[in-house]
Amino acid sequence: MTQTIKNLLVLFFAQLAFSTGTVLLVTVGGVVGSLLASDKSIATLPMVFFVVGTAVTTIPAALSMQRIGRRYGFCGSALLGCLGAWLGAEAVQFGSFSLFCIAASFLGMTMAFAQQFRFAATESVSESGAAYAVAFVLLGSIGGAFLGPALAGLTSDASIAAGFKSAFQWAAGFYLVACAVLFFYHNALSEDAQIDSVPARPLLGIVRNPLFVIAVLGGVVGQGVMTYLMTATPLSMHVVDGHSMADTGAVIRAHVIAMYLPSLVTAPLIARFGAQRLMFAGVLAMLLTLVCGLSGQAVMHYWWALVLLGVGWNFLFIGGTTLLVQNYSASERFKAQAFNDFSVFGASALASLLAGTLMFQLGWQAVLYSALPFLLAMIGVLLWSFRISRR
Repeated sequence: MTQTIKNLLVLFFAQLAFSTGTVLLVTVGGVVGSLLASDKSIATLPMVFFVVGTAVTTIPAALSMQRIGRRYGFCGSALLGCLGAWLGAEAVQFGSFSLFCIAASFLGMTMAFAQQFRFAATESVSESGAAYAVAFVLLGSIGGAFLGPALAGLTSDASIAAGFKSAFQWAAGFYLVACAVLFFYHNALSEDAQIDSVPARPLLGIVRNPLFVIAVLGGVVGQGVMTYLMTATPLSMHVVDGHSMADTGAVIRAHVIAMYLPSLVTAPLIARFGAQRLMFAGVLAMLLTLVCGLSGQAVMHYWWALVLLGVGWNFLFIGGTTLLVQNYSASERFKAQAFNDFSVFGASALASLLAGTLMFQLGWQAVLYSALPFLLAMIGVLLWSFRISRR
């Protein structure tokens, strides 16, 4: 087995383990918060801690791996995830809402390191294989889409708290196994290889490249709109429209699968049509999300809207990542990746904070309409990028 294949398999299984913990928290975070919080209006505060933890750790995650290498950075983040999941179990055991918020923030920090898996994958292959490597690693999240809700299903009416505790303990075990697997990751770029033949530019010089900015904006709009609508969906479905938790969970599960299953064809599509055209298709899929959502509020309206949202995110996120890695040198990769992920997950944090407030104040249709300007702006940016590429 070549080192390239070994690295990709290691990253695939690590993605599976990390996403299991993330999907578990997304599935039960609000429910556990409502059980532990004395004021039910702050029940979703742990999810805010999770997203903010991801956003504020993106730059330290990238820069720390520049100093100590990806293997030790990834292993350390897996141990941090193990600690966060274990604290989540202890928070349920002792009924501590504040401890559960801390646990969620640790899991968010772990997520910031997990976002570097896709960049590590591109470093293990040639530039022409970057899209295939990113798509393969992200496919690991499909396993997390099934395992996370399965762990949440450990609860029972007789002992809900004990079930949640057991679920987070299992998640801690997944992170621990991921740490052991990640120890076999080989840093694809040696210290000498980090010094590219082209001198590293300051960050401002990198950002002046229009294609780099377009790649970042693709991630910002894709992740931001996806987080915004996904956060509002359970509130609209279950709390406002009265759909069952089973139907709500089925819609979220279909959404997560739709986020990652297209990875099977994303790379060939990029090879055939180019990253920017795939990003354009992603924006169109998100516009269809708004059409489905505005057509009605039955379960199937939500289902189709969230599936199209997942497909749109996949095309924008993988297309944007592929375009991003083509527009910086090896010596610039950590600062470029840090800037990208901070922008992407900073927007995601803001979206998650706004989604609930706007949902309860103005309703589901207002949430959908408010996403439209960002998607239209992204279409304009991509049309401009086609002209740049032709020149």
